Amino acid sequence: MSDEQWFYCLKHGTVETADGCRSADRLGPYPDRATAARALEIAKERTESEDRKDREWNAGGSGPS
Repeated sequence: MSDEQWFYCLKHGTVETADGCRSADRLGPYPDRATAARALEIAKERTESEDRKDREWNAGGSGPS
């Protein structure tokens, strides 16, 4: 297994290694190229999960522990 880290460049919509675009323009690091390619999907899933937790909190529910 490689120690190389992978990033998703928001500016170009591409997967790149650490020597790519500046940090402000990318998501990551990810452990492999395939995971970095799913960066936007992963971010969407995480946002939806956190939004759901916020709604539960605001509704007065205890939510998951």
